[in-house]
Amino acid sequence: MGFNHGSRPAKLESMRKLLTLFLWLPWAAASTAQTSPALTPAQAQALVTRALATESRAAQHFGHSHPMRYRLRKSSPRITTTKEIIETRDGDVARLVAINDQPLSPADEQMEEARLNALLGDPSLQRHRKQSEENDTDRALKVLRVLPTAFLYQFAGTGTASTGTVVKFTFRPNPQFDPPDLETGVLTAMAGEIWVDSVQARVVRLAGRLQQDKEIALGIVQLDKGGWVEINQADVGAGEWRIVHLKLVMNGRVLWKPKNSDSVQDYTQFATVSAGLDYRQAIRMLRGGAAASR
Repeated sequence: MGFNHGSRPAKLESMRKLLTLFLWLPWAAASTAQTSPALTPAQAQALVTRALATESRAAQHFGHSHPMRYRLRKSSPRITTTKEIIETRDGDVARLVAINDQPLSPADEQMEEARLNALLGDPSLQRHRKQSEENDTDRALKVLRVLPTAFLYQFAGTGTASTGTVVKFTFRPNPQFDPPDLETGVLTAMAGEIWVDSVQARVVRLAGRLQQDKEIALGIVQLDKGGWVEINQADVGAGEWRIVHLKLVMNGRVLWKPKNSDSVQDYTQFATVSAGLDYRQAIRMLRGGAAASR
């Protein structure tokens, strides 16, 4: 029996995207060591603000100056899928290559080929995907711009990550923060930690947990206390920082119907591709296994 690739409820996917976009900041495992003088609250705020400004600028140009090809393995209690993805000037193009770490069955392979044929035959499908990606970026930028004022940051030591020395901070909601829109409303219930590479001015870890039940969108979406998100990002080559690991555990309700998310996403095998690549060329590469240009 073929696997239904498009069965996720749209509203649950929107909730997941919102939380993912809020946490569009990376983390890398490191060990703490209190080896440098503590930063004052003002110094801590200034360093975090500088790193968040770098993330905001990077988000505005994400995937345009250095598009890449990579592999995404997404695992949940129900199923594990693996996709090859190529970023193009027309938006991302994906091809499903494995289910539960096994090659596709003939039925699933046929479904995937039919999907790619439909994409080739109807450019509006790709335009719709690109528009969705741009909308996601706009929502991410809304959140990134308010993060310096949405939280209060406190110095919590230093550590070592793959990029070198990092500075660790805890964060908690700023009681003076007034969320300007729905995308930023969830920040008032989140606390956690954030790590900054002070040399490259990049955030290299953000892990957050909901400290209380939270309603957004006038109560249409309700998120339960204890929801947890972890995100890792790394320099994957050519000075490009990308998410390499994302874990999301979130329970809640959409229109009072239970909706739960429990997934781990790992991004690997990054390689640069031509900046002028269009989506049709990307489909040919995915079908033929063409090596990405470096």
